[in-house]
Amino acid sequence: MIIRARTVLPVTAPPVSDGAVVVLGNQIQAVGKWQNLRSKFSGEEIVDLGETIVLPGLVNAHCHLDYTGMAGLWTPPKKFTDWIPRMLAAKAEWSYTDYARSWLAGAKMLLQTGTTTVGDIEATPELLPDVWESTPLRILSFLEMTGVRSQREPERIIGDALRQINSLSHPRCRAALSPHAPYSTSPELLRLSGIVAREDNLPVTIHVAESAQEFEMFSLGRGEMFDWLKKNGRDNSDCGLGTPVRHLESTGLLGKNLLAVHVNYLGDEDFSLLARRGVSVVHCPRSHVYFRHQSFPLDKLAAAKVNLCLGTDSLATVAKVGKEKLSLDLFVEMQQLARTNPELSPKTIVRMATVNGAKALGRAGQVGQLSPNAFADLIALPFKGKTRDIYESVVHHSSTITASMIDGQWAIAP
Repeated sequence: MIIRARTVLPVTAPPVSDGAVVVLGNQIQAVGKWQNLRSKFSGEEIVDLGETIVLPGLVNAHCHLDYTGMAGLWTPPKKFTDWIPRMLAAKAEWSYTDYARSWLAGAKMLLQTGTTTVGDIEATPELLPDVWESTPLRILSFLEMTGVRSQREPERIIGDALRQINSLSHPRCRAALSPHAPYSTSPELLRLSGIVAREDNLPVTIHVAESAQEFEMFSLGRGEMFDWLKKNGRDNSDCGLGTPVRHLESTGLLGKNLLAVHVNYLGDEDFSLLARRGVSVVHCPRSHVYFRHQSFPLDKLAAAKVNLCLGTDSLATVAKVGKEKLSLDLFVEMQQLARTNPELSPKTIVRMATVNGAKALGRAGQVGQLSPNAFADLIALPFKGKTRDIYESVVHHSSTITASMIDGQWAIAP
């Protein structure tokens, strides 16, 4: 099939006016000018999308589909440690059916708002693989692991996760590891996760340095999070020894397979450390605003050449304004990032939502770009503007998408 559009935006190459994308099976075969490709690939089915931009499907590097149904439950807390008990209490009241319904609703939202690949934290592994079959999305399900409250042995936790990972097989979807956070896991679980990630080349993701309370807990060995977790049975002997990022370094978890989530509170040496280890960092702009965190250190992370990408987080951590309907929408995250960082170029923001996210999820060259041999994952947006404004138009897109293709099949038909 040859897909023609007013403009094709490969992201990894300049925009192509009156462009086209040639799809063969589930892969892209060629990208270029329509007039050049139509003669070279004569006889192929032609789909003319007219006044649109065709670009790679968005890559949402961090999401909690399980919690979509918790949208708008709580107003923003004064402190991060006020929110954790609320979340734990709400989760305890939910059934398998509640989680399944929530997951499916979130996946539908992502599809309708242009995401084609998502890194999802899976706290209810019983949902897999059934929910994978319910959506055309390309999904990397990170199996959440904790262990502080359950007091389960780290070897058993990692063993159970690996058995589930090895039992799952799907053409678009796969599972990986997610030790939840430094404060909710033991150093041994982090150490074992790092070993498995290197030996099996598995992606790993972790929430780290998310709050001021977490930074105080690990850096100074004190504070509200330190005291609360100590009362709940956590062995806090690993605290007071350095920043949360330094804590991960001491366990061997930092590496090119790691996607660090949030990373809001860092020591001076953490930036270069993350860069040296090849760690990717995902920023979730609306969630950041919800918790009133200090400014995200985007400039320093970018200066250190850390791979930065975008995620939606869950709707449980997005503030509701008036009667607006909350949705998992990476375009809205891009717009929030642009408001908070007006100096950031639209091109950089689009890369964070596509090619950078692909790298973070271990899919570099496969998704997040339109290029030969990449998967045929693309979306189309209405566009009547000038080519020089194309990145700004993508960032500020707010209407429905014209079409979505995943793995060479129309997920939303034009």
